[in-house]
Amino acid sequence: MAHILGVDSSTQSTKAVLVDADDGRVVAERAAPHPPGTEVDPRVWLDAFDTATAGLLERADALAVGGQQHGMVALDGTGTPVRDALLWHDTRSASAARALIEEMGGPQACADAVGSVLVASFTVSKLRWLRDHEPAAAARVEAVLLPHDYVSQHACAPGTAAFTDRGDASGTGYFSSRTGQWRPDLAAAALGHEPRLPVVVASGAVAGQGRAGQVVAAGTGDNMAAALGLDLGPGDVLLSVGTSGVASAVSTAPVADGTGAVTGFADARGGHLPMVVTMNAAGILDLQARLLGVDHAGLAGLALEAPPGANGVTLSPYYGGERTPNRPGAVGTWTGLTPATTRADLARAAFEALLCSLADAVERLVEETGEQPRRLLMVGGATRSPALRALAPAVLGRPVQLPPPGEYVARGAARQAAWTLAGSDDPPDWPLPGTVTLEADPTPHVRETYALLSERTAAWS
Repeated sequence: MAHILGVDSSTQSTKAVLVDADDGRVVAERAAPHPPGTEVDPRVWLDAFDTATAGLLERADALAVGGQQHGMVALDGTGTPVRDALLWHDTRSASAARALIEEMGGPQACADAVGSVLVASFTVSKLRWLRDHEPAAAARVEAVLLPHDYVSQHACAPGTAAFTDRGDASGTGYFSSRTGQWRPDLAAAALGHEPRLPVVVASGAVAGQGRAGQVVAAGTGDNMAAALGLDLGPGDVLLSVGTSGVASAVSTAPVADGTGAVTGFADARGGHLPMVVTMNAAGILDLQARLLGVDHAGLAGLALEAPPGANGVTLSPYYGGERTPNRPGAVGTWTGLTPATTRADLARAAFEALLCSLADAVERLVEETGEQPRRLLMVGGATRSPALRALAPAVLGRPVQLPPPGEYVARGAARQAAWTLAGSDDPPDWPLPGTVTLEADPTPHVRETYALLSERTAAWS
């Protein structure tokens, strides 16, 4: 029996799962924490990898790493970091992103070149920030890696050249999702000179050999690994409901959305993974529970007491600004409050606002890809709420599949490694027992009311 090791090197921790190569069943798992912050010495990820994989690595026949996207790991000629890595959620490079977009000829030209309109999270924006604010460190940079590239190289035998995959590379801002090639000219324009970039390994190909002789696959970014772990195919849409919300869709064709609403990432199977991100998701529920003085179970119970439409109460939930739609100065706006408004109405309006925002994200994906969803899946911590489960298919207007809880980034990395070990044309078929289909009568009037409020508040943002 072959065992496969999948590793998720996320912002918060390293999680390692050892699985059966035949069916993906988890045999063992371990984890190790990462320090907090938006800039971190990347060498701590290597220590966390060693801790989380101890006792598992030697049992694995193949391995792969899925990792947080976008982070900048800038190395000197000896392979030593010139400074702490800047992570995806470090926003100091926002003005650098705007400058790079202008230099490329505007948002649509930027999207045509790399698949996405740049924002602060992209690696290339961080390289420009480094050039402008730490020129001595920038001058020492000889190679630039992503977090998963850095950890993957550590997992390999000494002397292995750095490698990546097209999925994670598509989040750098100097890789063309359309052609599948690096744009070293864009990296050089950002940094001030051309750095060495990792080799892009094809989906399912061998990237290297582990320290104990294991087959090492290319690995990928966390969103791409999750898509692989859930076996998403063309027409599938995944909603991830964490503090922020992410809607991603597997597509056979690249996108280049000049509005910046849809990012044109590649996936880990040779296709594409367009994505829409909202800043406000489960955080909406956190705030509403706090305002009503209840826990999340109490919030869900209240919400299920109110009728669809919350007796006319509607919320535009852009509490800390919003990314999609692009309203960085927006605030939360309530309307429809009357003397008859109840705590239950307020609770339900929060859930409906969250789901309307996600429904807008799905609609934007459909507009950009031209593909109606074949399946709509939902994952994330907020899916534990019985109110979210009950209201999701009603507001989204279609059945929603709820996979069982799991470490899907690590599972996706493991599935990639199993694919590489087998040398097959496609990844192995691993069942997902326990997937639940949620159904409810659609409530289109809820979205219509939310859309009217969204239009009214757009002028105030």
